[in-house]
Amino acid sequence: MTERQITLEPIGSVQRSGEHTRLVLDKSFEPGLLGLDDFSHVWVFWWFDQNDTPEERATLQVHPRRNKNNPLTGVFAARSPARPNLIALSLCRILSIQDNLVEIDSIDARANAPVLDLKPYIPDNDFAEASVPDWIHNSDEMNSSKRSKDNGGPDLL
Repeated sequence: MTERQITLEPIGSVQRSGEHTRLVLDKSFEPGLLGLDDFSHVWVFWWFDQNDTPEERATLQVHPRRNKNNPLTGVFAARSPARPNLIALSLCRILSIQDNLVEIDSIDARANAPVLDLKPYIPDNDFAEASVPDWIHNSDEMNSSKRSKDNGGPDLL
């Protein structure tokens, strides 16, 4: 496999102020928000910047949700923040959009995490019948994960 260098530049960052969570985009990307307010949810691609170490990037197997009762699983079958490329994906409910600010209900990113991209959530395109491993249903944390997803932000698996 031929490796190429890929350069990603953040389009903004996650900002928190009290109970408010906003995606603050660079003003130059504001025109790209046109029409996003017609959607209820947005996929937010962001960077696990606080995990960006050689050790975290070298981790290829984890116990999902950092729960030793869950089976050792490859990072490509989990939503662990430890992975070769620290790209994260969160589904967020849009509360409002004003200028270059997208207010969302919640996100599982830390404050100041770099935002890489936004894509609208389109039900017919984004979900179909799916299967998941048994450990997801058997996990003690399944109920908290469902609550988090119901509030617009997925829990790390």
